[in-house]
Amino acid sequence: MTQVTAQMVKELRERTGIGMGKCKEALQESGGNIELAIDNLRKAGMASAVKKEGRETNEGVIRSAENGNTIALVEVNAETDFVVKNERFQEFATNLAEEVCSSQPANVEDLLKQAYSKEPNLTVDQYRATIVQGLGENVQVRRIELFQKKGDTSIAIYSHAGGKLVTLVEVTGANDEEDLAKDIAMHVAAEAPEYLSSKEIPERVIEHEKEIARAQVKNKPDNIIEKILEGKLRAYFDQVCLLNQKFVKDPDLTIQALVEKRSKESGKKLIVSQFLRWRVGE
Repeated sequence: MTQVTAQMVKELRERTGIGMGKCKEALQESGGNIELAIDNLRKAGMASAVKKEGRETNEGVIRSAENGNTIALVEVNAETDFVVKNERFQEFATNLAEEVCSSQPANVEDLLKQAYSKEPNLTVDQYRATIVQGLGENVQVRRIELFQKKGDTSIAIYSHAGGKLVTLVEVTGANDEEDLAKDIAMHVAAEAPEYLSSKEIPERVIEHEKEIARAQVKNKPDNIIEKILEGKLRAYFDQVCLLNQKFVKDPDLTIQALVEKRSKESGKKLIVSQFLRWRVGE
C-alpha cells in the first residue's frame, strides 16, 4: 500500500475542498490513489466534479508570439523557478515563440532539428544546449501550438502569473471582437473549463459521471433516479463546459448568453469556436 503523505492530503484537499481529516481517510481507503479517492468521495456525495488543478507541475513559462496571421504558443520548462526568472531563460522562451511563429514547425521534434534563424550555424536544439550550459539546469521545450487567423475570426490571449497560465480564445464571425475574446480568455483562466460544449464530452466521461450519480441516489424509484441523473448531468455540464459556465464578470450571464448578447449588439453572428488553457507542467 502506498504511504499517505501530507503532500498527498494537501493535494486532495486542494482538488476537492474537503477537510484534511476526510481527505486522509479517503486516501488511506484508496491505498494512496488520489483519483480513486476523489471518485469515492464523490460517490459519497462529499465532492462535486473536481478539476485537475492540484496536480504537481514542473517549473517553466509559456510565451506567445504573433506574426501576420500566425499566433504561436510555446512552453519551456526548467528545474527551478529561480532559473525560470533568469533573464536569459526568459529571452530563450521569447525567442522560441518567435521562431515557432515564423517557421511554423509541425511539432517540438521538428523545431529542435531546424536551424535557429538568428544563428543559422546552430540548430534550435544546439541553441537550447547553450542555455543549459549557461544556466546549469536542464531546459526543455515541452510543447508548441500554432493558430491561423482567418478573415472572420478574432483571437485573444491572456497571460496570468508571469506566463505560468496562458489562455487563448477564438471567436468566429468578426475580426474586430478581440475585447470579447479577451474577456472570455480571462474567464477561461479563472474557471478552467474542460470542454467547449457538452457535445465535446466523450461518452465514456458521461457514463463515468452517471455511475457516480447513481451511487449517490440508491434505493429510489427508477423514474426518480432518471430525473436526478438528468439534473446532475446538467450541473456537471454547467461546471465543465465553457459555454454553460456563468461569466465571472457577470454571473447573470452564461458565456453562451454573453456571446449572444454581443451578437445582437454587433449585428453579427458570433461563435466561440475554440479555446485553449495551458498551465505550466500540465
